[in-house]
This record gives sequence, C-alpha cells and structure tokens, in this order.
Amino acid sequence: MSALHSAAATSWYEASARQRVAALLDPGSFKEFIGPEQREVSPHLDIFDLPKQFDDGMIVGRGMLANKSVFIAAQEGRFMGGAFGEVHGAKLAGLLRGALAAANELSAVLILFDTGGVRLQEANAGELAISEIMRAVLDVRAAGLHVLGLIGGRAGCYGGGSLISGCCSALVVSEQGRISVSGPEVIETNRGIEEFDSQDRALVWRTMGGKNRRLLGVADAFADDAVDSFRTATLALLSQSSRFDLGAMQAEQMRLEERLTRFGSCPDATQIWSALGIKDPEKIPAMPAGAFIALANEIQEKSHDAR
Repeated sequence: MSALHSAAATSWYEASARQRVAALLDPGSFKEFIGPEQREVSPHLDIFDLPKQFDDGMIVGRGMLANKSVFIAAQEGRFMGGAFGEVHGAKLAGLLRGALAAANELSAVLILFDTGGVRLQEANAGELAISEIMRAVLDVRAAGLHVLGLIGGRAGCYGGGSLISGCCSALVVSEQGRISVSGPEVIETNRGIEEFDSQDRALVWRTMGGKNRRLLGVADAFADDAVDSFRTATLALLSQSSRFDLGAMQAEQMRLEERLTRFGSCPDATQIWSALGIKDPEKIPAMPAGAFIALANEIQEKSHDAR
C-alpha cells in the first residue's frame, strides 16, 4: 500500500496517535524524542493502582510534512482519555521549548489533540503543565512559527486541552472533533439538565462538534475524517501568514465580543447557523464533508487577522 493510499484510507477518528503521526508525515521521516524504550511513565499512577503506559499517552518528535521540517506531538486518547499528567504535559512543554530553540530550522509545530483535559489523579501537576504549555505555545508563535492544532479523535479536545488549542495559531477540525472547555456531563452536573442534556447526542454534536466550531471561526479549516484530508488542510494553513502581535490580539478580542453580542441569545446552534445566513440550517449535521467545506468557506465568520 502506498503512503498516499494509506493516508487516504486511514480514519483519523479510528487511528491511534502513532498511526496518525505515521500517516500524516512524509513516509519514514518521523524521529521520536523520548521513545518507548526510555519508559518515561507517570510516577503517580501506582498510588492509585492504575495502569501505566510506556509513553504516558504522549508521542513527541520531529519529521517532514511535504518536505517541511516540523515538530509534532500526538495525544493517545485511548490511554486515560488523553488526559494531561506530569510526564504527559512535560513532554509537550519540552517539545515546544525545543521548537523555540530550533525555530530557524522549522516550519511549524503540530499538536494532534485527543484529550478530555487533566487527570484527576495528577490534577496539580496537570494544571501546572497546561499553564506552562500555553506560555510555550505563545512564545513559539512570537518567534514566528505556526503552531497548528489538529482535532478529530475519540476524546475530542476538552478542558485544559481546549485552552491550549485556543492559543494555537490555527486549528483543523473534523466533524468528530469536539472542542469545549467543559464536557457535556460537566455542564449538566453543574447547570442542570434544562441547561444542557448530556444524553442528547445530537445536541452535543451540533454544539461542540467540528461543524459548529468551524462555522463560528473557532477552527480555521475543516477536514474529512481521512488523514490525507487533515494533511491537505494543514498544508493550506502553513501557506498562510501567521500574524501574532498586539494588533492581532486586539482584533481577536473584538471578534469574540462581537460574537457574544450577535449570538449570545441563541439557545441552539441551528439559530446561530441561521443568523450566519445558512438557508437550511437543519441540514448541516447530515451535510457531506465536501459540501460543508464549500459552505463554510463561503459564509465563515471573518477572522479579523486573528483566531
């Protein structure tokens, strides 16, 4: 099977983190940092009699994407929901600091999010890691590098992971790529089922799912579930400039304020889509990826040069 065919045939949602990295990058180009043989595992999980994993659910390294040198990190959502702990977070923070030191050699840092947030068993270490990673992402962007987030895995991108994704220069999302600070069950627990019914899967997907996030401008590109679609969208974003200065931050703040004013009273995503000018908003959830990408590109909220 050729590499191109492999990427086209590989489902991002179904693939493991290592399969995503292998299919996304140029064949044979990935070189892992702190590989499985080093057994850098969590020092805390034994206390809770929980299983450890040889890479703590975080793969970091460097490789080539269409002959462009990149640093890459991938979370394994099948291990503890891709949650951040001490080692898991330190590997990503270290990669970003390494990228800053090697900025002149790189085109971008890619982060393949697949996370439910922070591990409850390592909450303090996980929260500290999130703050260090956010600072490191901004430092790398200030050095002129793209930091792109790719989201389409089983765990989605929740909690601290969503905060990190908000610091990235751009995001690629698939329909399966849910993005939210709080998950459906957390919202229901704290605000009641009248506020958000976590068992209503259609509500969850049209609120947190990739299509709504793309239409709102949270994500900058939409991919079909195949790895080659993520690759194509990533390369397109790499070809764009990555502005990061005070003007860009002020434009982003203005955009968020305008979004709240415009959509804050909408009780459902379908009403937001209607307000965006979509004639048949109820058809969005079942719309094929190709048709949705064309629609989103046509009516997407303007970004004001910032995310």
